[in-house]
Amino acid sequence: MSTSKSEKKIFKLSVREMVLCALFAALTAIGAFIKIPIPVCPFTLQVLFTTFAGLLLGKKNGALSILIYIIVGLIGFPVFTEGGGISYIFKPTFGYIIGFCIGAYVTGAIAHKNSSPSFIRLLCASFAGLAIIYTFGVIYYYIIGNFVINNPIAVKSLILYCFLLVVPGDIVLCIFASVIAKRIIPVFNKERRN
Repeated sequence: MSTSKSEKKIFKLSVREMVLCALFAALTAIGAFIKIPIPVCPFTLQVLFTTFAGLLLGKKNGALSILIYIIVGLIGFPVFTEGGGISYIFKPTFGYIIGFCIGAYVTGAIAHKNSSPSFIRLLCASFAGLAIIYTFGVIYYYIIGNFVINNPIAVKSLILYCFLLVVPGDIVLCIFASVIAKRIIPVFNKERRN
């Protein structure tokens, strides 16, 4: 059975793409340890790197880089904010990690509708990814805390600690990522053509 050239391309990454995916997986891991301790849900720089992954690598490779990070953590490497291992799926904050992957995909999909996105498009893409991260994070936290690990949290406390206290910093990170990406994307596009 033969496969067409386009089908083969879907499953192959160039060396450059592999290196960039590995780099952003590593940066996301590093971002987990650059944190400001806030009760319940710490503020980290992971949103910055997952947003960059979507903005710079596009939807497929951006999500792939975060998926690599997740797999490495679930295998047992301590790359998450509180360690690693398969049992991490029972941590209430694991929903944010799921959101990182989906958020990077959506950010990349919106940002790369054309080859030279405007700053506004990049900012909207960043905010869309951020909305997904918080949607998955807050809902997962509530479900795991209240129904799985018997560590209940009230909706009011959840919104305060898992959203209101940390989202302003993440908004700033999204703006910063959009400004930098606007300058770097033309360089990435030029490299792709060469």
